[in-house]
Amino acid sequence: MQRKAQTQNLQRLKEVALIVCGVISACFGLKSFLIPNHFIDGGVTGISLLISTLTKWNLSYLIVVINIPFVILGYRQIGKGFAIKTSIAIIALSLALVFIPFVPITHEKLLIAFFGGFFLGGGIGLAMRGGCVIDGTEVLALYISRRSQLTVGNIILILNIIIFAFAAYFINIDTALYAILTYLSASNTIDFIVNGLEAYTGVTIISDKNEEIKHFIISDMKRGVTIYKGEGGYLEKKDIDIIYTVVTKLEMSKLQTEVRRIDPDAFVVQQQIADIKGGVVKRQAFH
Repeated sequence: MQRKAQTQNLQRLKEVALIVCGVISACFGLKSFLIPNHFIDGGVTGISLLISTLTKWNLSYLIVVINIPFVILGYRQIGKGFAIKTSIAIIALSLALVFIPFVPITHEKLLIAFFGGFFLGGGIGLAMRGGCVIDGTEVLALYISRRSQLTVGNIILILNIIIFAFAAYFINIDTALYAILTYLSASNTIDFIVNGLEAYTGVTIISDKNEEIKHFIISDMKRGVTIYKGEGGYLEKKDIDIIYTVVTKLEMSKLQTEVRRIDPDAFVVQQQIADIKGGVVKRQAFH
């Protein structure tokens, strides 16, 4: 019982550390790159930056006010704990924008777009790893996706296209184009941080030489496999063993090469996996 409590405390401490680092990173990206040069990004932060640029209203207030509906939505869709942590993180970001004295780093537009997006995206990604968000776009996208045929990614893309169109109309086309670069930098950084240093691929293999392939995966690649019992449904029905394994993307080429060498006719299906818990892949990373 005591060990469980210690584990929970360590997890909470880790979440707090991630959120704090996320707030500082996002604040640095905003104050040292985007705000001084009137750049915008996508998402709720982009809406706040756009309104601040057009009206000269204080960005720290706008970030809190505009995120309120998304926090309420997060409470309904995800839970109370998520909403509380998100509220604290957003307020912390607002306070950081007021009190942390970051100064402008550069006025080179490409550097602003890249590094502003990098640090802002890094902050959003770290906050997400800590169990909350400092930009409510994902919460809205999740809400809409559950009530429509659109995916979360499609909804975020549509929302950002609307934001960039407004920027092009009310400010200028250059600002909108640089905003797209900022968004791409931020979104790729978020993806990198949330999914970790390694991206995982689930691989399903159907082959008459499944024993050789299984032996290679276990012995040479040091990865676990799961065997499903299946039945062929094309032309002739026969019992088949279906191999399923998870490898990192860096290992995918090695696996494909060896599978093709063992059985050129093997049927291989790949599926991207956002994250995994436990298993041989995770344990191997600590050796």
